[in-house]
Amino acid sequence: MDGEGAQMSVEMSLETVKDYYGHTLKGSADLKTDACCDPGAMPAHVKAALANVHDEVLTRYYGCGLVIPEKLDGMRVLDLGSGAGRDVYALAQLVGPEGAVVGVDMTAEQLAVARAHEDWHRARFGYARSNVEFREGYIERLGELGLEPASFDIVVSNCVINLSPDKKAVLEGARALLKPGGEIYFADVYADRRLDPGLRDDPVLLGECLGGALYWNDFLNLAKEAGFADPRLVTDRPLEVREPSIRRALGNARFFSATYRLFNIGGLEPACEDYGQAVIYKGGIPCTEDTFTLDAHHRIEKGRVFPVCGNTWNMLKESRFAPHFDFIGDFARHYGIFEGCGTQMPFGAGESASAGGACC
Repeated sequence: MDGEGAQMSVEMSLETVKDYYGHTLKGSADLKTDACCDPGAMPAHVKAALANVHDEVLTRYYGCGLVIPEKLDGMRVLDLGSGAGRDVYALAQLVGPEGAVVGVDMTAEQLAVARAHEDWHRARFGYARSNVEFREGYIERLGELGLEPASFDIVVSNCVINLSPDKKAVLEGARALLKPGGEIYFADVYADRRLDPGLRDDPVLLGECLGGALYWNDFLNLAKEAGFADPRLVTDRPLEVREPSIRRALGNARFFSATYRLFNIGGLEPACEDYGQAVIYKGGIPCTEDTFTLDAHHRIEKGRVFPVCGNTWNMLKESRFAPHFDFIGDFARHYGIFEGCGTQMPFGAGESASAGGACC
């Protein structure tokens, strides 16, 4: 396909998604699969935040995971594909009045719902001024939205990047907006194999977050190309596709909802290397006082010496989590690959496993 044809394909894909989320879907109940819903349990503080979100906003939720990481107070957060604003308004409470949340979405109908309730939420939260903002635009073209480079601590996204026809542009654009040490913390849908590109032409399969799902290994390579050297899998779950016509169209492909975190930290290595380092969690991060979970293979108990690879050491040392850890060792001596690391498939048959390359 030539350049003009490729651009037309991208535009058609974007218009298909805009129509599906702007007109076809009127609420969460209209979804045909559970790919864009999050049935899992959530922490008490998140439930409390969601209890303060307007009912109309809640009924327009189409996410597939939980995109609320740790230590949010005072942070500046960008939500890609914010829709009607459920996650924006939940995050707005957790960043507090000194923090800020910006939502970006291309669907005017969704943004109208989000903006209609901005003052209601400000009053509900007891803030003197609103700490949220919504901008209409494409997540593939973040550089066109007037957002200051390197101005966000965290970028989140909930089951949206799979809808994009140019996922690399999304990741590169988000990285440009992150501060050094910041992270993308996002939930999305992945497949266990490369899908027939023609599935993107079906508006239902695309809109239901299946037709555009990336093969997990292609995602890992794409993230690395965009500058995120060591993607970390936080959680995952298998998705059930019960609709017979959709199941037939997808063949034997299996799908998973997964939450990844990608740190904007220079110097991370392609593999987990052993430098004899360790960390000690000192506590103090709200809602995770006794155990801090970095990813699926790093549950770090407070007060316990926890051996880590060089990448994990840097992720904690160069991020907002640094004040909550003591750091043991340096990079003066190398001992080889960190024991237990591997590049196996990150999603098991209904089991939670690790991201390729993360420490075990």
